[in-house]
Amino acid sequence: GPNLAVTFANRNLFKGGETLNLTGKVGYEVQVGGGNNAGLSSLQLGLGADLIFPRVLFPIKINEDFFKYDIPKTKVSLSADYLNRSRLYTLLSGLASFGYTWRANKYVTHEYNPISVNYVNLANTTPEFQQILDDNPFLQNSFDQEFISGMTYSFTYNGMVDQDKTHQFFLNANLDTAGNTISLFSGATENDKKSFLGLQYAQYAKIDADFRYHFNMGGGNKLATRLFAGVGYPYGNSDVLPYTKQYFSGGPYSVRAFRIRSLGPGTYTPGNDDEGAYFDQTGNLRLEANIEYRFPLFPYVFGAVFADAGNVWNTSENESLPGGRFTSGFMNELGIGTGVGVRVDIQNFVIRFDLAAPMHDPSLPSGERWVNDFGNPIFNFAIGYPF
Repeated sequence: GPNLAVTFANRNLFKGGETLNLTGKVGYEVQVGGGNNAGLSSLQLGLGADLIFPRVLFPIKINEDFFKYDIPKTKVSLSADYLNRSRLYTLLSGLASFGYTWRANKYVTHEYNPISVNYVNLANTTPEFQQILDDNPFLQNSFDQEFISGMTYSFTYNGMVDQDKTHQFFLNANLDTAGNTISLFSGATENDKKSFLGLQYAQYAKIDADFRYHFNMGGGNKLATRLFAGVGYPYGNSDVLPYTKQYFSGGPYSVRAFRIRSLGPGTYTPGNDDEGAYFDQTGNLRLEANIEYRFPLFPYVFGAVFADAGNVWNTSENESLPGGRFTSGFMNELGIGTGVGVRVDIQNFVIRFDLAAPMHDPSLPSGERWVNDFGNPIFNFAIGYPF
C-alpha cells in the first residue's frame, strides 16, 4: 500500500543556520495474500519534529579544531505515531532523542544519541489478539515493556559515493543499549518487574552490522553483495527484547522469496489456522546474505538475477515457538530463495519489481526442505535497491 510523508523545513530558524523540520506521514497497507491473513490492513499516522543546530551543544566547551573535516551537528527530535492493525491491536508510540552527528571524512559518518527515550503503549487489543498474547507469554512480555530509555551509536562508512570505482564498500554498524541509567532510580519488589514512573522499562544491549560490496564491471553491469548480522541480549528487567526492537526476515528488502515477517524463527512452522502467527515470527538474532547481478536492458531500465539466504532465531527457548532457538545447525535452517527482477532507475529514483521463489524452506520437516516451487513465485514491489 501507499505511504506519504510531507516535510516543512526552515533552514535558518534562529538566524544562525539552525534547521527545523516538521514532518507528517500517513500510510495504509493491506495484505493481499497469505491465506488466513488475507485482508488484514494497517493504518499508520505520524507527526515529528527535528531541530538541528550547526554546532556542538554541550555543557563543557569543546575545541572545534578537533573536528578537522566537519563540525558536528546537534539534533533534538520529537515524534508521535499511531498504528492500527485490523483484527489485532492499536499501538501508540512516542520518541524523544538528543544527540550529535558528524562526518569524520568524505566516507565516514558518526551518529551518537546519549539520550533516547521511547514510549510504546499497546491499546485496544481485539479478543483474537488478546488470546494470542495469553497463549504466548514470550510475546506478551515483549509488548509489556512500555518504556525504553537508553543510548544509541551508529557508524557508517560509505565508499559507494565514488560511483565509478571498480570496488565499492559500505558498512553500517549500530549499538543500542537501554535501561542501565534508569535502573538506578527505579524500585522493585522481589516478584515484580522494575518500573519507572509506573511504567515497566526494558534492559537490553543490541548490536548489528550491515556490510555491502559492489563490483562495478562498467557499462551498467554490477555484482552487488550484502552480509547482515545482528543480535540483541535482554537482561535484568527484561526476559525478551521489546517487540519494536526485534528482528524479522522476509520481504522486499530481505529474503525476497518469503513474505515479510513470514520466515522463522528457526524451523518454527505456524499453524494454518493461526491468523496471528506472522506477528510471532521475530527473533533477537538475525543472519542474512544476498547476492545480485544487475545489468542494463533499455535506457533507464535494468534487469537483475539474485539469490537471498537468511533467517531469525531466539537465543533462549520459547515453548510457543518450537524450533526457534539458535543452534550449531543453523546453516540447515536458512531460508533460501532465488529470482529475477526489473528496476526503473531515473537519476537514482528506483522503482523495483522482483519475482522470487523459495529453494530451501526451514519450516518444512528435515529432509524435505529443498523445494522447487518456481511456479508460485512471490511478487515484490518496492522503491529503491534492496542493498
